[in-house]
Amino acid sequence: MNEVTRTLSAIEQGDPHAAERLLPLVYEELRRLAAQRLADEAPGQTLQPTALVHEAYVRLTGKDGAGQCWDNRGHFFAAAAEAMRRILVDNARRKKRLKHGGELQRISLEAIDSLVEEPSEDLVALDEALTRLIAHDPIKAEVVKLRFFAGLTMPEVAQTLDISLATAERYWTYARTWLFAELADPDPE
Repeated sequence: MNEVTRTLSAIEQGDPHAAERLLPLVYEELRRLAAQRLADEAPGQTLQPTALVHEAYVRLTGKDGAGQCWDNRGHFFAAAAEAMRRILVDNARRKKRLKHGGELQRISLEAIDSLVEEPSEDLVALDEALTRLIAHDPIKAEVVKLRFFAGLTMPEVAQTLDISLATAERYWTYARTWLFAELADPDPE
């Protein structure tokens, strides 16, 4: 049992100081995952990796340090990936509101000469499609969350979900194809 798993167990057993010991153990990996995820975001993203990690950590452990219970390190990072996904989706929804500029786009002065719009992923549409995939096939949706939002490799996904690597790769291929079809069709009904 590694130190992260021992600390997660201590949190589950009610140790009030265990949550304080957990952050230094997982911080660098969570920050790397957050930076990786934010690198895929559209330019002008105001959320920083450090802020994303801290917000996700607060959501996971709660303000008083008494958060959820996790079975192991993989379960914790899967929960962290889900928390980061929800934070990013909430942020994207907030920015789409008229009160926050709606469909207006920020343009830097340096980029004003080249107003070529690059295709950007629509995080809200992806989240809606992912929600439909969860209803259709939850395990395949979990593979997407671990790959896309947590940045795990296929062997790490297989280990976290306790499935074979070949099965994880099949699920990933299926889920990508399914999501592509959902995102390509503007009317899911």
